[in-house]
This record gives sequence, structure tokens and C-alpha cells, in this order.
Amino acid sequence: MKKITIPMNEATIESLYSGEAVLLSGTLYTARDAAHARLTAAIAKGEPLPFELKDAVVYYVGPSPAKPGNPIGAAGPTTSYRMDAYSKILIPLGLKIMIGKGQRTEEIRQLIVNHKGLYLTATGGIAALMAKTVKSCELIAYPDLGPEAIYRLEVEDFPAIVAYDCRGNDLFTTGLNKYRKTDS
Repeated sequence: MKKITIPMNEATIESLYSGEAVLLSGTLYTARDAAHARLTAAIAKGEPLPFELKDAVVYYVGPSPAKPGNPIGAAGPTTSYRMDAYSKILIPLGLKIMIGKGQRTEEIRQLIVNHKGLYLTATGGIAALMAKTVKSCELIAYPDLGPEAIYRLEVEDFPAIVAYDCRGNDLFTTGLNKYRKTDS
């Protein structure tokens, strides 16, 4: 399992292959359907976004309220394909890395290749355990959306698996990357 600091540089992105497990430490931004709709509407109107897309990592999650003493409640991934209509706008504008669960459209897989990004998958059903990797949580946009607002999370050793790498390998259709270079 590779420990990765985010934001990731291009060399780190290129070093990862579909099927690899990673532990992420750094900043993630949360966004689900409603937040994505607002982000793309802001782009269409030429308005500034609440965070810099370039090199951002967006986690498709709507966390539950935090219990006293915790920065966040349960924080498991949501189904990613619901963000595909928005991602096709955000990826060309600099979004490099997305985290969710399930497959994406072929168009999104190709955009990830064209823009040298990654799609990571997080394990559903362990939301309470995933929340333990969150060290801080700050609301940064769209508070009226409640748990679907955009939050800035600082995480340490957040577990994920590379689903789509920057070469187009796809964990869902090809399994572990059979094209990976080895030392032998």
C-alpha cells in the first residue's frame, strides 16, 4: 500500500496503476450531485469557484453530522456515475482526482487519460471507519445543502484503490493491471 501526499504531482499520478491500494494524506474536497450542479452553474456564469480545481481531489461523499469531539460523522463514498455529467466539465478545467464508488462512463475514463488524472474508489459500508482518517472538516460552500455542501477535509491515511489510472486501465473491466511494468 503506497502512502501518498495530496495534492499529487504528475510523477506521482503516473506512478500509480489500477488495482493499487493507496493511503492518502492531505486535503480532499467533498461534493455530491447538488454541489456539482452549483459548481458547473458558476462556471457557466463565469463566477469564481469556492476552491481551486487545479490538482484538487474531490471525494463524492455527504458526511453525516459529527458526534461531539469528532470533526465529522460517517463519511462513506457515494455512487460516482451521478457526477459524470458534471465531471466532463470539471476535468478539462483542472480536476485531476476523484474518489467515489462504482464505474464511470467511457467518456469520463477517456477524459481521465487525456488530462492525466485518476479515479479512485473507496470502500462502501465502512463509513464510520473512513471518518476516523479525517483530522479536520471545514464548511467552505453551499451551507444550505447540509451534508451535501462542500467541505474541506484534512485526512491522514485515507484508504482508496486506483480504479482508473492515467493510462486508461480500468479495475472494473480488466481487473488488476495486466500491463503494469515489473522489475523482471
